[in-house]
Amino acid sequence: MTPRTRRWNTEQRETDMAEDTRKQQLLELFTTITNKKTIVEPMRKVHGTLRDRDAVEREIALIMREVLDQGYFKTKLAPRQLSRLVVAYYDGKNDTEIARALGDEKLSKTVARARVRLKLFRELDFKMPFDQVAMSDLLDSGKTMKEISEELDVSPSTLREYRHVIEQQRDTTLDPYLERIRDVMEDRDLSELMTRGVANDGLSEAIDITEAIDMGEF
Repeated sequence: MTPRTRRWNTEQRETDMAEDTRKQQLLELFTTITNKKTIVEPMRKVHGTLRDRDAVEREIALIMREVLDQGYFKTKLAPRQLSRLVVAYYDGKNDTEIARALGDEKLSKTVARARVRLKLFRELDFKMPFDQVAMSDLLDSGKTMKEISEELDVSPSTLREYRHVIEQQRDTTLDPYLERIRDVMEDRDLSELMTRGVANDGLSEAIDITEAIDMGEF
């Protein structure tokens, strides 16, 4: 073996060792972020998202079922529909698009009310043709909705919509459930962020290699 060949072999081994070390570091990072020591889901099935949309919707639907079973609010939407509403909202869909995705564009008002109840507000929700503080004061004054709508020069139906927004903004009943939903969505966003970078950081290959392997062995 010539000195040049020996030198090339040495350099190649060092490169391979560096690559193995980098993969191990990535795997440790993955374990730290996800708080999981074992990869039990075949990752090849979910390249493009470490937590697929259906799994996220199922998890949120379980939370929604708890909320509905507690009677915290009433809606014609089923738990799975509410979970799809949440995911679609985070994906930037408007109420009409969400209703269409649920199978009936006529559900847009139902979607809007459920969305507000879940504190998934839009900027447009607060663009009121009157002072919000003045409306809040009037609502607390004991006046009827008809009297308030006349004073603010809006229809009673419009007033009810804005009142709904203000009431839900104040209401803290659902906050523990909504925090759990936010955690689910943040986990999804983190997974998608990690997945978008796997082509460049080598994590995709590392995940494939360690599929269904106990991370504790390392």
